[in-house]
Formats: sequence, C-alpha cells, structure tokens
Amino acid sequence: MDSPHGAAVKAENFGLKGPRGWVFRGVGIDAGPGSLIALEGPSGSGRTCLLLALTGRMKPSEGHAEVAGHRLPKRMAAVRRVAALGPVSGVNDLDQALTVGEQLREGALLQRRYEGPVRALLRPRGERRTATADRIDAALAAAGLDLDTLPKGPRTSVRDLDRLEAVRLSVAIALLGSPRLLALDDLDLKLSDAERAEAWAMLRSIAEAGTTVLAVCSQAPQGVRVLRTGAEPEAKPGPKPAAKPESKPPRKDTAKPAATDTGTAETKPVTKGGAEGATDGSGADDRPEDETDDTKGTDDALAETGRA
Repeated sequence: MDSPHGAAVKAENFGLKGPRGWVFRGVGIDAGPGSLIALEGPSGSGRTCLLLALTGRMKPSEGHAEVAGHRLPKRMAAVRRVAALGPVSGVNDLDQALTVGEQLREGALLQRRYEGPVRALLRPRGERRTATADRIDAALAAAGLDLDTLPKGPRTSVRDLDRLEAVRLSVAIALLGSPRLLALDDLDLKLSDAERAEAWAMLRSIAEAGTTVLAVCSQAPQGVRVLRTGAEPEAKPGPKPAAKPESKPPRKDTAKPAATDTGTAETKPVTKGGAEGATDGSGADDRPEDETDDTKGTDDALAETGRA
C-alpha cells in the first residue's frame, strides 16, 4: 500500500535493451513507502540506467514497474512528478559557475515554476520569498548541509565544495519539491569510509521521515535493502578446463526480493545475444573492452530509448 508521502516501488521482469544489447534484465522488487534501497553493482552493470528507468526518465523494453501507484512505462510523466533526482552525473550536474546560494535559489525557482501549484505564483512577493526561504532551510536540514560551515557561507562557489558537500547540496535541491521518491547515483564515489557512513546516515534519516530513497552504490552497508545488478563473480576454474568448478553454487535468479528490508533482488545475467547465462553481468554486452563504464551504458540506452 502506498502512503501520502513515500512511494512504494515495485517491478517485475523489468528490463531495458540498448543498441549494444541488454543493459539490465529480469529485475524484480517490492519495496514499501519510506524504504531505503541500494542499487548495488559494479560500474557498467546497468545500475544508473535502472535508476533512471525506475524514476520515469528512461523507457524500459520489457516487464513493468509501479512507482507510487503509477505503472511504467505507460505513466512515465506521472512518475517523474513524484520522483526527484539527486546527483546523477551527466543528467543534473551542479553548475560549477554558481555559488551555493545561487544554486539553491535557482532550484527553488525552477521547482516553483514547473512543479509547484499555479496558485503559488499568485501570492504576494514577500510571502513567496518567505516560503522559498523556509523550504530551502528545511531541505538543507534534511540533507545535513550547514551553510555556516562553508568557507564563504552561501557565497561559497560550488566548485569549491568537497564531494560529500556536493552530494548534500544536490540532495537538498532535490528535496525542495517534497518528492515521494529520491534517487541518487554513485553515492559512494570518491568518499572516504567516514564520509560514506555520513552519506548513508543522511539517506536513512530521509527515509525515516517518509521519503523512499534509491541510491546507486558499489557496496551497500548493513541494514539496507539491496537490489543487485550484474552476475555473481565466477570462481576460478580447476586444472581441467571442462570441469570449471565453482567455490559455491550460483544463486538462482529471482523476480522478487526477500520480504525483509535486508532482502535482495538480482538482475538476470545475459549473453551478448541477449540469452541468459553470461558470466560478466555487465549489461554492456557487445561493448569493446574499453567501454565498460556506467556512463557509456547510460548514453547508449539514452540514445536508444530517449530520455524524457
């Protein structure tokens, strides 16, 4: 059941095919409102494309998903209205030429202009400014970004922020519209262990407040629901090539995760021709060896499906 704030996220046999093969396939999940979900996998495994597909930014090729009661791919626009993107490289990068204060005001202006109710534009100017300031303060508090700790306060240039501060700023901008689903890419990129713990603590706090959170990462912490992309690593073969023993039996693919918050759901690995059973699980099936990063996989799928 959905809640007035957080969005339930469901998917069954969800897949997306790009010009070079399947980016991801066979994804299944059933997560309630206010869940904290980690999209875990190696770079190039289709995790960013899965994030964009679940937020209505990319059109899937097979299966279906449902976000806040809106079925994908039929109601992608409706999903985009309830799902906000935090940092996603190449999609909504921060403007390095702006100050932190300018970036926040721009985000609030765009949200009010394109996502807020029309009646909000009819309020007196002073009332609009007060409402905007209150909304920015609430978003900053939720993201854990204290402007007073920055070198020049709100006049600090975006380019001078460290990685964790930039993530917090992007999250704050995403929260300005009070989304029911918050999605972030590469959460643990270029973060120390201590910074990574702080970032996950921020997301837990947001999820506990009611907003469903999807976060792409390389390795999820304990206590987080995990949706994995890519195949299980193959064990080293023995002396007889025909035998190829594995250190443990491979997991069976599943369309739905376990019922607990620490359950997992895995995508089905595919071969270059799209059949199941590949060992790399990269989702970049026919790519040359030098094109296995997640950004190129996203670009290929965007070119094929068209990003809304």
